[in-house]
Amino acid sequence: MTRREFITLIGGAAAAWPLVARAQQAAMPVIGFLSARSREESAHLVAAFRRGLAEQGAIEGQNAAIEYRWADGRYDLLPEQAAEFVRRPVAVLVALGGDMTARAAISATRTIPIVAVFIGDPVTSGLVGSLNRPEGNVTGISNLNAVIESKRLGLLRELVPQARTMAALQNPWSPTAASQQKEIEEAAHTIGLRVLFWQASNEQELETAFEAMAQNRILALHVGADAFFAAARDKLAQLAARYVLPAIYSLRDVPLAGGLMSYGVDLLDTYRMVGVYAGRIIKGEKPVDLPIVQPTKFQFVLNLQTAKALGLAIPPGVLSIADEVIE
Repeated sequence: MTRREFITLIGGAAAAWPLVARAQQAAMPVIGFLSARSREESAHLVAAFRRGLAEQGAIEGQNAAIEYRWADGRYDLLPEQAAEFVRRPVAVLVALGGDMTARAAISATRTIPIVAVFIGDPVTSGLVGSLNRPEGNVTGISNLNAVIESKRLGLLRELVPQARTMAALQNPWSPTAASQQKEIEEAAHTIGLRVLFWQASNEQELETAFEAMAQNRILALHVGADAFFAAARDKLAQLAARYVLPAIYSLRDVPLAGGLMSYGVDLLDTYRMVGVYAGRIIKGEKPVDLPIVQPTKFQFVLNLQTAKALGLAIPPGVLSIADEVIE
């Protein structure tokens, strides 16, 4: 080989390097991250999701890309956001924040793999055919938030034993609102409580609902599992404090923001598992071979500062079962 031939060969290889780099970048799988919640209050959940991906060897920015869409509690935005990911298209679509997100993703595609978080039983709601072997392109985690209402009401009754009538707050646009109401009514009947229901889907309606509860001399409040309520955690904590209203929530985030207490699944572990499933799908597994995961551990979180501000005496038995106490 002559010196001129060698220089030509090296020059041609150097010119090809950018093309190879672009080809490798284009081949990087893209994960569509669709959430009914807001970016601001989900940073810790995104971190948990990335940990799950990393367990499967998928590192954002290195060998996988993630694109995010946030509905900020506005369910009407979800169908178009899901459609954007389908048009892209993404390698896998994760649908978070409740059944409305899962429904939007499923309606948008029957081919792109979907990993969803379901509030209740996805079989009963018709979102999947089976828990052990879901059909089609959908798998995920069923966090059962909508079916543990009796435990939440029982804890609230322990802290406010004088309450004979309690309030329940729901988002009327939630697809699980009706099933949650049924569960709450059945649980309340079992322990001899009367429950009055209020609805809210934006901050102004929250203000109106809390004012009405005060006028009706409500002594305790149960807040339903819903993405809008998760996004409005600070507002909920502020209103409960303003109206001196003890309340229980489904998510740990609310007591951390100043709410009284919560009882629900370990949401960080839920998001980690979503990341694990997304990583497994990127590596070639199919949703039909990934069973719907159900939680085995629930968290009871109690904010003692808020209890003191509300003038509540915490029974020793309640304090002893708390998984996390905020002092």
